[in-house]
Parts: sequence; structure tokens; C-alpha cells
Amino acid sequence: MQNDKVKKVLDQILQAFESGEIPEAIKIATFPMIDSPCSRWSFNNRLILFLNGTNDARGFHGWKEVNRSVSKGAKAIYILVPCFKKKVDENTGDEERYLTYFKTAPVFRVEDTEGQELEYQTIELPELPLMERAREWGIDVKAVAGDTRYYGYYASNRKEIGLASPDEAVFFHEISHAADERVVGSLRDREKSLKEIVAELSAHTLCRIIGKTADATLGNSYQYIAHYASKLKINPHKACLKVLSEVEQVINLVIYNDVKGASSIQPEQAKAA
Repeated sequence: MQNDKVKKVLDQILQAFESGEIPEAIKIATFPMIDSPCSRWSFNNRLILFLNGTNDARGFHGWKEVNRSVSKGAKAIYILVPCFKKKVDENTGDEERYLTYFKTAPVFRVEDTEGQELEYQTIELPELPLMERAREWGIDVKAVAGDTRYYGYYASNRKEIGLASPDEAVFFHEISHAADERVVGSLRDREKSLKEIVAELSAHTLCRIIGKTADATLGNSYQYIAHYASKLKINPHKACLKVLSEVEQVINLVIYNDVKGASSIQPEQAKAA
């Protein structure tokens, strides 16, 4: 059965984790960084952008500066702007600034503007393996500008995968999140460490089965899993064993589109797949 291959590959990965035969992690390629005012905003304001389904937003004048205009009827979103006052130190005579309060400022998403194309809007994704599965599930996969804070994301509420890297391992990680959601239900209240370990172990296994970069990215996968395993106060090998059954179901769902997992796949079905 094809499904025996899944178990064999998972065993190989666990053996590598256990033996310590892990290659050095390599840097993952990313798309060009977005050069916009919001790339220098605070974490909270960037989070506001993400929650509103965008990675770029500016005010009216900001968009005019890059030859774009706000579409008619577009609604603003609001970010927080710190307001400072100045005072003079009585002892030193130095002028200091101190935060007094925050106010809101309206900005508009790039998706709600029109005009000259921005450089990062021309990024094209390669035709990655299993892209058709995302389409079957109604998930929009799009390229986003490079970001040192993440390589990709899966937004369940928008049914969207954003990839800041052309690396197939990044796409496999995000589609594994989508599959895991189908296996266990909503991930919102799930322990973050567990869902990240499931996604990364699934992604690396998919690389070994149908991808091209498994050996090169094993070090990255190990470090990623080790980071989240440490939060659970267990080693990476035990962390993988803890989620092994769930990972098998995720992989079967991604490859065969069968949520029931290995036991439900008959030899004829596996051969056809």
C-alpha cells in the first residue's frame, strides 16, 4: 500500500531525530521584503493589518505618493498612533519626550486601492506540489512580500495561505495546518506548540514523499520542532511521537483527501492515488 510509505518515512525522520544525525539548518529563501511605511509599524499595528486581511495599508496621501488612490466606498481601518509631549529636565536642561496617550488614525488596505502596480504585487508563486489540494478545499494561495517574522501563514477565517517564500516546505507547513483543522476541528483553542509540531512534522514528511528539499531542510524542521517541544518540556523525539497519529491523518488527507487516515484507504485506492 502507498500508505505504508507514509509510516516508513515518519519512522526515518524519528530515527534521525533520535540519533542526532541532523544536518545544519539552512536559510530559507524569501521573496523581496516589502518596502512600505507599515513595515516599520509596531507589532500591534501590524497585527491589526493581518487581522484585516492585508500586509500593507496607508493613508490617503500615502497612497497618492505611490500613484494609487482609494477605491470609492472603501472603508478605513484604524491603527494606534502614540502621542508624545516634551519636557525639559530641570537638572540637566535636556529636552525629553514622554508618551501621554494614543489616538487612532485611518488607513486603507492595498486591496481597497487602485492605480500603479506596486513592486511586490508582481510576485508570482511557482506551481508547487499539492497546490491543487488547496484549490479543492477552496483555499486561496498567494505570494506575500518577504518578512523576517514568518515565512508563511494560514488564515482559517479567510481560507487563505500566504507564502513569503517559494520553498515548497513552507507551503506544505501551511497546508498541513489547513488539513489538521479538518482532522481535529478548529485550531483556535488548540495548544500552539502542538499544532506547530504537527504542521512541521507533516511538512517535512510530505517533502520526503513528494518534494525535493527534505534533506536540506531537516535541520530547520528539527530546530522548529525542538523550539516548540521545549515549551512542552519534552524532547523533539517525544514531541513527534506524541502527535504521530494525528500527523498520519494530516498527511493522508493532504495526499489522498481522506480524513479517516490509513485504515480507510484500500489498496486499490492507494494505487490510484
